Amino acid sequence: MEVSLSAALAGLRAGGVFIYPLLAVGLIGIACIVDRLYMFSRHARLPAALAEHLDDPRFAWEKFRHLLAEAPSHSDFVGFFKVIVDNAEHPVWWIETRAADQAALAERRLDQGLWILETVVTAAPLLGLLGTISGMIGAFRLFGGSGAVDPAAVTGGVAEALIATAVGIGIALAALTAYNFFSHRRARVLDEMERLGTRLIDRIRLGRGEA
Repeated sequence: MEVSLSAALAGLRAGGVFIYPLLAVGLIGIACIVDRLYMFSRHARLPAALAEHLDDPRFAWEKFRHLLAEAPSHSDFVGFFKVIVDNAEHPVWWIETRAADQAALAERRLDQGLWILETVVTAAPLLGLLGTISGMIGAFRLFGGSGAVDPAAVTGGVAEALIATAVGIGIALAALTAYNFFSHRRARVLDEMERLGTRLIDRIRLGRGEA
């Protein structure tokens, strides 16, 4: 294991000077992914009891309020439902406006940090390309000098170019995969919030005898 780690570090060092900003960009991407995973697991989780009771034909407001009070307050779904329930005595247009405002706050929370992953997706291949150019310039410069050319020096420049390219593309692919995952998860959360919010407002209308 130690030998493999040493070989990996030696291979990265062979990537030239641009490997260091590439690694920094990769670390930023990892930190953003961890932060988004924590945020989605904490704030974007729908309490199952609330969802089940909303779809239950025997829906009862008293039980729903009880489940809402017991649900974790840090959930965006809980905050969204509380806004609707707390404004249940107001006109429907008022409830829908307040619910939309709360959903917009949840959307902003879900969007936080995604721009960082977008930047990593763009920046990593460009830094890898700079490393490629730097390595190839160093390799071809040897052919322009006088005297014999050291094959090891030439292959070193080519290796620098290839390593920088590979690391840049690898970081970009990982960041792109994470970005697509979080974007899809965000869309599903917002769609579910809209569906359940509409269901709850429909029950308010039904209780008032509105069509």
